[in-house]
Amino acid sequence: MKKVIIHISLIITCIVMYLFQTMFFTNFTIAGVMPNIFIIVMLYIGLYMGRSMGIIYGILYGIFIDIWIGKNIGITSICLALIGFLGGVFDKNFSKDSRITVLLMGAVSTTIYEVVLYIIQYIIIETNIDIFAFIKILSIEVLYNLLLITILYPLMKFTGYEIENEIKGDKILTRYF
Repeated sequence: MKKVIIHISLIITCIVMYLFQTMFFTNFTIAGVMPNIFIIVMLYIGLYMGRSMGIIYGILYGIFIDIWIGKNIGITSICLALIGFLGGVFDKNFSKDSRITVLLMGAVSTTIYEVVLYIIQYIIIETNIDIFAFIKILSIEVLYNLLLITILYPLMKFTGYEIENEIKGDKILTRYF
């Protein structure tokens, strides 16, 4: 029953995060750049629920965003699924207990998301990319996401371990042997 509640709350979180990002952060941009909360959420899901759930939620969240915004369906799904997968890889290789490590994971995830998104848009939509503008936008978005991760880290850590214990179970010994 708790697993169902977790999944329903993650779906509701997607809707709330989208509304929060479109209504709140449009008023608090830095040089016209907003943070991408979905990268943080997908990293969180990948870290605490695993690679497969990160991919599934990345695809679902990406389709939701693409349909809601009206962009080409699938581009955001691929990028968010990649971040969910990457969160699962980070979980296996790094500790989630250190705030610095999680901040570095957030910076790498944001960078990979934006680079892959721009490459896919360049290939599919044939968008012209100005490298200097891209680097400026990327650096501001990385800093903005790091600020949000710093603020949200205690909540992410507390709820994350609760979700991890419920979804993955208590498999501490099997993880190392």
